[in-house]
Amino acid sequence: MTPEEYIEAVLDLVDRIPPGRVMSYGAVADALAERSGRASARLVGAIMARHGGAVGWHRVVNAAGAMPPELVAQARERWLAEGTPMRRDRVDMRAAGWWPAEGM
Repeated sequence: MTPEEYIEAVLDLVDRIPPGRVMSYGAVADALAERSGRASARLVGAIMARHGGAVGWHRVVNAAGAMPPELVAQARERWLAEGTPMRRDRVDMRAAGWWPAEGM
């Protein structure tokens, strides 16, 4: 998979996360690892920072269910609007975590 194809695969997967559900950066990387040979949460984060504006960027969080400080307010509005399970200022990862169906 070329770097451009990986970017598209990340964005396609993020676009499939249902409202009210989330994946961590690492989970996105893990879900694509078999097809891509890549499994880097940092790479997924970099892709989301550069290209994620057109997809549900607020549905990809760190492993603790948080967002970078500069995005928390906007993400929180979206989480609340979608009914995403929360714990204080973070997403409840146990309740909101999502994984794609087999055979992506």
